[in-house]
Amino acid sequence: DGCIQQVAKAQVEVHARADFLQYSRQITLDPNTANQFLVLSEGNRKVTHNNKNKPSPDHPDRFIQAPQVLSKDRLTGRCYWEVEISGTVGVAVAYRNISQSGASPALMFGYNDKSWVLYCSNSYAFMHNNTTAFISGPQSTRIGVYLDYSAGVLSFYSVSETMTLLHSVKTTFTQPLYGGVFLSSPNGNTAELCELK
Repeated sequence: DGCIQQVAKAQVEVHARADFLQYSRQITLDPNTANQFLVLSEGNRKVTHNNKNKPSPDHPDRFIQAPQVLSKDRLTGRCYWEVEISGTVGVAVAYRNISQSGASPALMFGYNDKSWVLYCSNSYAFMHNNTTAFISGPQSTRIGVYLDYSAGVLSFYSVSETMTLLHSVKTTFTQPLYGGVFLSSPNGNTAELCELK
């Protein structure tokens, strides 16, 4: 069983969104990794959970057990993106070689040492390597993610009129990183990678 850390209050750090938009990256999702219950649309920027199991061609990168999907392009340098969410959604970054098949939940974002995820519903929970930190922070339907790969910094923000830091980690990344989205099972949960200007 993973450790459960104390509830962490979001650090009262308010940031100017413009400071991050200079690093904005348009991310699209990779259909070859999408679980069979996920439907991609809007040029592979939007993902919706559909309770109907849709036929999907076999692919070694496809998530079979977990309702999640990875981005098509790797994330390098400094980059920032935003995800508009509805329902219970996980916003993640992960190594490409995260196990796509096998026993669940070990392959789900956050339950291994190859992924970092902020789970969002009525509250927030950050997970990495099967350790959970529950986070108290302002609710928003938009989550901002900032990555500085070489510095080993990954930060999640609640985005509204201001940006509030929810959780940040400092680590050493050892493989290329990809964005990821997890959608919980209730039909209709969605996440959309925003087009930033």
